[in-house]
Amino acid sequence: MSNYLEAAKLVYEEAANTPQKGLCCTTTPVWQLPELTVPSKMLEMNYGCGSTVNPRDLSNNPNVLYVGVGGGMELLQFSYFCRRPGAVVGVDPVERMLEVCEENLQEAEKQNSWFNKDFVELRNGDALELPVASESIDVAAQNCLFNIFKEEELELALAEMYRVLKPHGRLVLSDPTSEDYMSESLRNDDRLRALCLSGALPLQQYIDMITRVGFGTVEVRARRPYRVLAPGQYDTDKLVFIESVEICAIKDPMPADGPCVFTGKHAIYFGAEDYFDDGKGHTLLQNQPLAVCDKTAKALGSLSREDIYITDSTWFYDGGGCC
Repeated sequence: MSNYLEAAKLVYEEAANTPQKGLCCTTTPVWQLPELTVPSKMLEMNYGCGSTVNPRDLSNNPNVLYVGVGGGMELLQFSYFCRRPGAVVGVDPVERMLEVCEENLQEAEKQNSWFNKDFVELRNGDALELPVASESIDVAAQNCLFNIFKEEELELALAEMYRVLKPHGRLVLSDPTSEDYMSESLRNDDRLRALCLSGALPLQQYIDMITRVGFGTVEVRARRPYRVLAPGQYDTDKLVFIESVEICAIKDPMPADGPCVFTGKHAIYFGAEDYFDDGKGHTLLQNQPLAVCDKTAKALGSLSREDIYITDSTWFYDGGGCC
């Protein structure tokens, strides 16, 4: 095992033994759902930077995989939508984290009349070699784990998620990203990488790695401020601004002209006719915004029409788009 991965394992063994509220700082509120009670220790061990639980991903009672179990909060949230034995699989390489997660799930069973801990199956395993059968999962997720990996291991982890997903399955990710220069000393600081700070990649590079392993559709669902690495506090000459991004990558076939990446752009047609049809499957109704992928936005913009307005990326996409 690489030195930085061993360092990460030690950090999370410590976090399992002594919950650390500040280990990560989630940028989204905890889901408030009818009859869902999250035990206090699960909340204390919420070691993510966003959320990977979205009800529109979880229809039809899917098989769910969650990698990097933490205190089990997201396992419990996924179970809310998948109430059958073994519907949710949690994988983690830290034996102590699995033990504490199991204890938390037992407590959750006491506090939630609808929940049975048998809904969740915990497995000891590694994100780089998942103990999961190929094409057996409908929704796979990870929260602030893949940010720990260096690029070679990150590509392996993404490829493993792709392998276990069924066709059209969804990979939901929450990770820090940064457009600012990160010094080599920061990137090579094993503890800062384990704390989900110094492994942050530029967002486009992260998206490119996701599509390179085969995902044909990528949705950027949210992009929020996360942390700041300031000179004098960290080994950097300039302030480094880190954001939290939530992404859904779908195992759709790769289009011949490249992946469909949604970053929240919209097209608005305001011409004299009732609608505009580009002849490529995209119909714009008069003065009604249509979410479009970046590829379609570029194609529509190249038409140089004065009656179509293309917005900038809003970094929010929640379905209903052009593809």
